[in-house]
This record gives sequence, structure tokens and C-alpha cells, in this order.
Amino acid sequence: MIDAGQLRKGIAIQLDDRLFQVVEYTHIKIGRGSAQVKLRLRDVRSGGVVERAFQATERFEPAFLEHREVQFLYSDKDAYHFMDNETYEQTGLTAEKLGDAVKYLKDGLTLEMLVHEADIVSVELPVAVELTVTETEPGFKGNTASGGSKPATLETGAVVQVPLFIAVGDVLKVDTRTGQYLEKAS
Repeated sequence: MIDAGQLRKGIAIQLDDRLFQVVEYTHIKIGRGSAQVKLRLRDVRSGGVVERAFQATERFEPAFLEHREVQFLYSDKDAYHFMDNETYEQTGLTAEKLGDAVKYLKDGLTLEMLVHEADIVSVELPVAVELTVTETEPGFKGNTASGGSKPATLETGAVVQVPLFIAVGDVLKVDTRTGQYLEKAS
């Protein structure tokens, strides 16, 4: 069993005979009352998201997930295709199943696929990925790293705010958890 205080984003739990993954976690303490935990949970099977509140003392049944190393191969109009690095078996997942991860998927990217009882739950991206800028406004002479920001479209279609000196063709490190620019890759 796992305490409500130990829950974090990405953890899978069994609740009402269904498998949920924690999307968002908020700990709430109001005055003299007991602490509560507010959770946004994604039903792994249906993809639906629900919000529930629990007492901070409540306990949950953890779901054990198998981590498989996979490589992103390509996408087509129906799915995003991955290859298991051990078995070389290929799997296709829909954009709905992947969620925001599609913004950071680049051909050849190695990541973790989370599996529960032969069902693919989700993918776990590396903390940072390197992506090339395909479109942004031109910088001007005198722009510095601390001077402001502008939007830049990356090779995967993701749009991030970048410093004014970033130009088309630059390779950037982007945090996959927050979607924020980290640094210019060397």
C-alpha cells in the first residue's frame, strides 16, 4: 500500500478495480481541518481524466509497471510507432494515448514504455531532448541572453519561448516535463 502523501505525477494506482495514472497532485491543508490530497487521474484503459479528493491519511494499492526501453521510429496519420530495444517488436500508439509526449518525439529517440499486465500505459520521456529550431523571428544586433524572449517552432511542431538570440537551425535543449527552453546545445 502507498500513502496519499507518497503519490507523485506518473505513479500508477489501482482504484475502484481500475488502473489510474496520477496526472496532477496537490496537497491541501486548510486551517484546523485535516489535510487533503487533490488528484487528477487518467484512466489508463479509457484515457478519461477525473479529479478526486482524498484524506491525506488514505492508502492506495500501487500498480506495478514494467519499464521497457524503446526507440521512436516514425509517425503516420494513425499512430506513433516504437520498437522494443530487446525484442525488436514494433508497437503503435495513438496521439491520445501519448498526450503531450508527441511534442518531443524525434526519430531515433530512446525512451521508456510503461506496461501493466501486457497493456501499454504510457511512455516516459528523457528529462531533456535536443530539437532543432525550424521557425522563429530573426534576432537583432545587441540581443542578449537576458533581454527577453520570442516563440520558436521546433522540428516536432512544439513551440517554446526562447531568448532573442536564437535563430533558425539552432539546436536547443528543452525540458520535457515543463516544455521550457533550457539551453542552446553545443
